[in-house]
Amino acid sequence: MSQVHNEQTKLLATGLNNVAVAFVVIGGVTPVTALSFGVANAPKLSVGTIAFAAIWISTAAGLHWIARRILRSLLP
Repeated sequence: MSQVHNEQTKLLATGLNNVAVAFVVIGGVTPVTALSFGVANAPKLSVGTIAFAAIWISTAAGLHWIARRILRSLLP
C-alpha cells in the first residue's frame, strides 16, 4: 500500500510543480522575451510590469514550495 501512496504523492507533487513552471513562463519568460524581440503589443517596462512578473514568479515559488512539502509525506 505504501508504494501506491508514494506514487500518488509524487504524481501530485509533479503536477503542482508543472503548474509552477507554467507560472514562471507566463509571468517571467514571456514578458522578457516579448520586450527583447520588440513585439508591438508587448508591455512597456514599468513598475506595473515588474510587479506583474514578481507576483507570478512569487506564486510559482510558493507552488514549488508546496510541492516540496507534499513530498515529505512519502512513506519508507
